Amino acid sequence: PIFERDFAEHSYGFRPGRGCKDALRRVDELLKAGYVHVVDADLKGYFDSIPHDRLMMRLREKIADGPMLSLIESFLRASILDGLEGWNPTAGAPQGAVLSPLLSNISLDPLDHLMARAGFAMVRYADDFVILCRTPEEANRALELVRTWVSENGLLLHPTKSKVVDARTEGFDFLGYHLEDGERWPREKSLAKFKDTIRARTRRTQGDSLPQIIASLNRTLRGWFEYFKHSRRWIFRELDGFLRRRLRAILQKRAKRRGTGHGLANQRWPNAFFAAQGLFSLERAHAAARQPSPR
Repeated sequence: PIFERDFAEHSYGFRPGRGCKDALRRVDELLKAGYVHVVDADLKGYFDSIPHDRLMMRLREKIADGPMLSLIESFLRASILDGLEGWNPTAGAPQGAVLSPLLSNISLDPLDHLMARAGFAMVRYADDFVILCRTPEEANRALELVRTWVSENGLLLHPTKSKVVDARTEGFDFLGYHLEDGERWPREKSLAKFKDTIRARTRRTQGDSLPQIIASLNRTLRGWFEYFKHSRRWIFRELDGFLRRRLRAILQKRAKRRGTGHGLANQRWPNAFFAAQGLFSLERAHAAARQPSPR
């Protein structure tokens, strides 16, 4: 609460009522308003490279409690990331720890206010941020301002991943989505991570019953859909197909053990079979979500 009242309007990470969806909604608004030249910035190893001395200086400006400051400093020096190559115990906030999001917001708050004073439309969620501009020239000025601030504050901007893009033709990634030409869909990394999760839960060697597997999958599918539902339909159709193929492979293997594994799997276990078993369909959920609410 001490810092919350001073945080910039365009800071969305880990704040009351300012989550991922709010940040994405703001980006959509700016794109529709013609802010299509985007600074797609990437802070290299941000959580592991926050300069402790600068962060502690900012904390001392607001916090007079010596023991509390000592506790935070001890937390920053805690080597809970042992085993991660290149991690420096004099820099960084242990990623995943409870205080990390707040400390990250405090660390980047000066950049937020710098962009606001310069008149740039920035949207930031933790260390993931974009700056949306009306012209390429304006976007390049914003990127240079970011580069200067980052360099002066002991952080690193990824040299190849930080660039100005045209959202109408190239698109950009933000908060797990790829946004391009007025649409958005899960970025490649998000899709790959999702498929890896599905593969881990649908190994042909696992012994769970089909209802158990489906119950476990449904929890993941519903959560994933809730976040990515504002995407193109073909994404969900393709993922439904991928999921059913994984389940058919399990059933085929078990049928072969019983000596009944003959015939085409998609004929033996059609889509309707999995629907009857209660498997959550991403495509059907997407179609239902697009239906207007009854008045």
